[in-house]
Amino acid sequence: MQILLVCLGNICRSPLAEGILRNKAKLMNFDLKVDSAGTSDWHIDEPPDSRGINVAFENGIDISNLKARQFDISDFDEFDIILTMDKSNYSDLLNLARDEKDRKKIKLFMNMAFPGVNMDVHDPYYDGKFQEVFELLEDASEKILERIIK
Repeated sequence: MQILLVCLGNICRSPLAEGILRNKAKLMNFDLKVDSAGTSDWHIDEPPDSRGINVAFENGIDISNLKARQFDISDFDEFDIILTMDKSNYSDLLNLARDEKDRKKIKLFMNMAFPGVNMDVHDPYYDGKFQEVFELLEDASEKILERIIK
């Protein structure tokens, strides 16, 4: 199973989610490839936001080695599921999808954990609420893995 997590710049939400999902899958002995990307090219090759790195580290996860990258059309071929952090990123990827097969892979992250909730994962870049976002992603990640493993 291969999952791609997508937000706008790939420095806040999606790297946190990547670290959390990877860590949880490892603890569950579940073979899962996890990566993250952004819909924009603003932060290519930059590390995650230092506030996110710190919150992840405080929670036992190291994301300091991750580097931002932009979503590429080839990601539709490589990944089984593509989870977006908000409706804007969801819409952006739908517009890039080449066909129905691509579109079926794209899902809102929170809907994967809590079907039908249609909730965005808050972007902590401006208000600094990284711990709050971490906790939301952690709770949702556990539910996502439970759903996938079944």
